[in-house]
Amino acid sequence: MTDDLVAALRPLLTAEASAEAPACGAEPGDLEQAVWLRLLERLDSDGPPPDPPGWLRRAVRSEARRSRRTTRLERPFEHEPADESADDPEHLALTAARHRALREAVRRLPGRCPRLMEALLSPKDLTYREIAGELGISQGSLGPERSRCLGCLRRLLTPEVAARRARG
Repeated sequence: MTDDLVAALRPLLTAEASAEAPACGAEPGDLEQAVWLRLLERLDSDGPPPDPPGWLRRAVRSEARRSRRTTRLERPFEHEPADESADDPEHLALTAARHRALREAVRRLPGRCPRLMEALLSPKDLTYREIAGELGISQGSLGPERSRCLGCLRRLLTPEVAARRARG
């Protein structure tokens, strides 16, 4: 029964939605989809309409009115939202400031930590073996030393990072 009803109404719905869509600023497919959904909801609750073609025409017009109201209430942006790409000057300046703050904090670390962190942050992408050889320490102690240094760095940066966050 439902399949027959859908098959019988499909051409009429396509024609009605195509006719109403330009006037309401909607796509015909969107109107069709909304009317199919209304029909399925109706079939589930009240059964098929007594006059399916008449019901379908009224449903298409109702959906077109709803679409017109929605379009009328929506307002376009006056300007496009700001581009949040990584190449804008503000983003580049903030990134440079964070890198400077990190480098300054690394220089304030105790003991071998500044040299270790510089090696870890190096653009050369050194291996643990190369870092251990450069610092004159065993490769096995590099991991615990790195953890200790990162803990110190975290404690140094926490007040600076916390002070920069927006509150409220």
